[in-house]
Amino acid sequence: MPDPDWVVDALDRYERPLIRYATWLLSDAEMARDIVQETFLRLCREEPARVDGHLAAWLFTVCRNLALDTREKASRSTSLEHAEMPVVYDLEGQHDARQALGRVLDVLDTLPRNQREVVHLKFQGGLSYKEIAAVTALSTSNVGFLLHTAVRAIRSQLGEHTAGAGHDANQSERSEVDSVRTRRARQG
Repeated sequence: MPDPDWVVDALDRYERPLIRYATWLLSDAEMARDIVQETFLRLCREEPARVDGHLAAWLFTVCRNLALDTREKASRSTSLEHAEMPVVYDLEGQHDARQALGRVLDVLDTLPRNQREVVHLKFQGGLSYKEIAAVTALSTSNVGFLLHTAVRAIRSQLGEHTAGAGHDANQSERSEVDSVRTRRARQG
């Protein structure tokens, strides 16, 4: 049985990112919390040596598999038109940063699902390319390609959005986004 402090440390570090990820996958915050709880229950039964060195990837993989199983079961009993619902984000920081992040998230919702998933795992989950590859069963180079393509599409769409608004705020929005990204990296 794992050292309780080890499990508590993992819970403190990964619970919020896992809940955000599961909420994104399920579009249901309550089900997401249940999935994350089950993920940590499974961690309690796991030998620490088996997850040592890849704890984040293990947690996100278990969480993803549980969420996808839950989503598949739920889709059998509900219509497909209710499958995509807005995601609730825990946004902190200054008003301008929240607005910039809101624009980024709006653009993110227009990307293909596989790109959205790797973006969420990278920037909300704080996972490395290798860990994302392990969670999603993609190659590390494919993860890099998807992230690069997603970031390029986000920047492009943000540029179109600001140009369409009749003002040249593209550079200031990039600065805001970079500032948000830097704050998130320091927090994670």
